[in-house]
Formats: sequence, C-alpha cells, structure tokens
Amino acid sequence: MYIRNIPIVAHSCLHALNPLCIHSFLLTTIKGIKTESFTVRGKSFFFIYVSLTFDPAEADRRLRIFHENLKTAEKLQSLDQGSAEYGVTKFSDLTEEEFRSTYLNALLSQWTLHQPMKPASPARDPAPASWDWRDHGAVSPIKNQGMCGSCWAFSVTGNIEGQWFLKNGTLLSLSEQELVDCDGLDQACRGGLPSNAYEAIEKLGGLESETDYSYSGRKQRCDFTTGKVAAYINSSVELSKDEKEIAAWLAENGPISVALNAFAMQFYRKGVSHPLKIFCNPWMIDHAVLMVGYGERKGIPFWAIKNSWGEDYGEQGYYYLYRGSNACGINRMCSSAVVN
Repeated sequence: MYIRNIPIVAHSCLHALNPLCIHSFLLTTIKGIKTESFTVRGKSFFFIYVSLTFDPAEADRRLRIFHENLKTAEKLQSLDQGSAEYGVTKFSDLTEEEFRSTYLNALLSQWTLHQPMKPASPARDPAPASWDWRDHGAVSPIKNQGMCGSCWAFSVTGNIEGQWFLKNGTLLSLSEQELVDCDGLDQACRGGLPSNAYEAIEKLGGLESETDYSYSGRKQRCDFTTGKVAAYINSSVELSKDEKEIAAWLAENGPISVALNAFAMQFYRKGVSHPLKIFCNPWMIDHAVLMVGYGERKGIPFWAIKNSWGEDYGEQGYYYLYRGSNACGINRMCSSAVVN
C-alpha cells in the first residue's frame, strides 16, 4: 500500500480508524522518509493521516500535536547534557497525557507506599569499569508491551530471566501475560509495582514460558497452569540507591528491575540521554525497565536500559541514560528476584 509514494505497512488495527491505534505504526513510516526536514515529515504525516482516517479535522489536530512535540524535542535537544538525539519517534503524534496513559505506569508514583522489601546484600567486589549482561547471555530479545501499561511485568520477567540464567545456565523467555492476567496485587494494563509482582509470582508458584502463555497486551482470564511452570523465585530484594553500589551489584548478580521518569523517552532516538531535572523529575517515576549494563561512550558514563516498546524504539529497543547523577530517578526503585 502506498500513500503519496510512501510505503505503508498493513496493520491489523487500521479497520478501527482509532487514532491511538494508527499512531502505533504511522510515525515509524515517517521516520523512514529520506529527509531530515520536519516540514516535509509533517506534511507527509498529514496526508497519511487523512488517507487512513478520512478525517481532516483529526489529522489537523494530530499535526498540531506533532509540531508541538517537535518543539519539545528541540528543547530537550538544546538542553541535554549528554549525547542524545531527540526528534521524531513513533510516539510523536500523541499528547503527553495520551503517551502516559497508554504506555506508562501511574502506579509507580506510589513507590514510596510499597511494603519494604528485604535489602540486598552488597556486592563483594567493586564495580568493573564496564559490564553488559547482553555479552554474557543473560538477556532475552527485545519485547513489546503494546498499548498496555504493563511495563512492570516486562521489567520483572526480564530480571527473573537473568536470575534463572545465572542459576541454571538456560536463558528462557518468560510470560508477562501471566502477570497481567493472574497478578491480583497489580492492575494489569493500568500499572503495577515490581514488589507486588514478585510476591504474586511466589504465590502462584512461578512463571510459564512466553511460548506456553503468550502475550496479548490486554487483561484476560487467568490461564496459569502449575504443571507448565518454567521458572520460579524464592524471594526478592531491594538494592541500594547508591549508583556505584548498584553497578557493582549488577556486574556480580545480573540485570536489575528499575524504574525511572520517562518524559524524555517519548522523544528519544539514540545516544546517551541526560535531561535536566525540569524535564525529568527523579521523584516522579512512571516507567519500569530492565538495567542490563553500564559503561562509557566518549567519556560519558551510561546505564544500558532494556525497554519494552519494540525494536523500533531508540537504539534497537534500548535506551541509554546518564550514569552518576541519579538521572530521572533511575536509582529509586532497584530490585531483583532471588533464585536459590
């Protein structure tokens, strides 16, 4: 399918003509247009949107949102203290509220109210200069939570995948959908807390594999089967809030479930992101992710963050955040399952 000589990939949601559905692939197409001109991209956006929705008024509204988001991206770009590039992403046609309500996790703002977890034992050795668990086989491929605020489930399963690998030598892809459907302590696509998820997994008796309990991106009837458990946990721990101690623990013990303020992530394309606090309040965390490593790029220290928005987000699905200043609250909710 082509619109104004731009290839459009067929998508199962197009028949619904829902703006929040159309956006999920629309700007990926625009991102691929061979020009850096925001004006050209904006015009392409408008014509594609009209062609898909047959609604010029809605297309015009979305184009205004698109332009406002580009202004925000340009402001982030001009004030960023790292090496990040911000600009057009697949979320560029969403208002901040639409983005937050569709992809983020409002319940994480209640992180100070969660039941205290057992503190993790500190690492035995200082952190090496760099470490990346992707290089050691402990990280599964990038996944996609879709239009569901289930980031908490992806963060936790990613952590358990790493813990299971380190204990048993086998990297599994575990089921987020089991948590969305069966975790009675959290709120499925409306958000959740990793601390609750660990408790729910212990009560259930473990997690099924992604193959046996595949992801749908919406809450369904719980279909958990004890006989299909692929991995279990024995307990969970909360880590230090000191970034040097976090790095040492990660290198010694595996990927970590973390949370952060994701405002800048709506506009992130690549590089090491280091937003000012006015854009990224460390006390207002709203997105759970998986910390898989750390290092430096051209002298800029970073955390390597596995996100759950598909491989077409950021750098092949990853977000790189400045390390050393508690940027975006990255140190405030670090936890891990324990597999004995």
